[in-house]
Amino acid sequence: MKAYLAVMKVRFVALLQYRAAAIAGLFCQTFFGLVMVMIYAAFYRSSSHVQPLSLAQVVTYIWLGQALYHLQPWGVDGELAGTIRNGNIAYEMLRPLDLYTYLYVRCIALRTAPTLLRAVPMAVIAFIAFGMQPPPSLTSGLAFLFALVGAVLLASALTLIMTMSLLWTLSGEGVLYLVGTAAMFFSGMILPLLLFPDWAQGILSLLPFRGVIDAPFRLYLGQLPPDAVVGVVAHQLVWIAVLILFGRWLLARGCRRLVVQGG
Repeated sequence: MKAYLAVMKVRFVALLQYRAAAIAGLFCQTFFGLVMVMIYAAFYRSSSHVQPLSLAQVVTYIWLGQALYHLQPWGVDGELAGTIRNGNIAYEMLRPLDLYTYLYVRCIALRTAPTLLRAVPMAVIAFIAFGMQPPPSLTSGLAFLFALVGAVLLASALTLIMTMSLLWTLSGEGVLYLVGTAAMFFSGMILPLLLFPDWAQGILSLLPFRGVIDAPFRLYLGQLPPDAVVGVVAHQLVWIAVLILFGRWLLARGCRRLVVQGG
């Protein structure tokens, strides 16, 4: 276990060095957050229907999404993708470590380090200037943090499956765009899932993506009571287990067919 923690720590520290990219991303996400707030404000002003979320809750939801944007499984570790494309993945396969766990902890670092760089300043700015609200209670905030841990593990499992698709494709861009777009849309990042039509709610509740964004955010808003965290985490754990089992099978299958030039 110490070896895997060391791998995750090294990759985490390396990713924390991209501060200029984090600052640029902070300005970009602030802009898009403001655009989304204006769109939803116009929508709420023009609609006479009672919505499941108030405008203040939607605004907070938007800024949470911008703060945790990099938590989404919309991309892969560029360094790891490079090792697959150039054949250096063979060196990783020779390490005296479980290959899947080794890659998984790298994905955890990928999802957490860039998120940490942007989340804190983004939240501070949104609280001060753009109407983001705190959780309605301490227990709601703690439930959100607890579900956020599950969201990191779930997003990392999805990220690793996307990464392993590179064992079959030359560039992998198609899979990355498809899965990344699906994750953004069905997690609630673009549109809170509660604003989807009623007929879609059952399907959305079964998909793994809601465990990354929508469910933790609803706990933060108090739209779900704090004790609902049990159901949220159970949903996350089921999908984490399914994705890890599928990922291990996929990795084993990919390694059996992998051919490295000169090897």
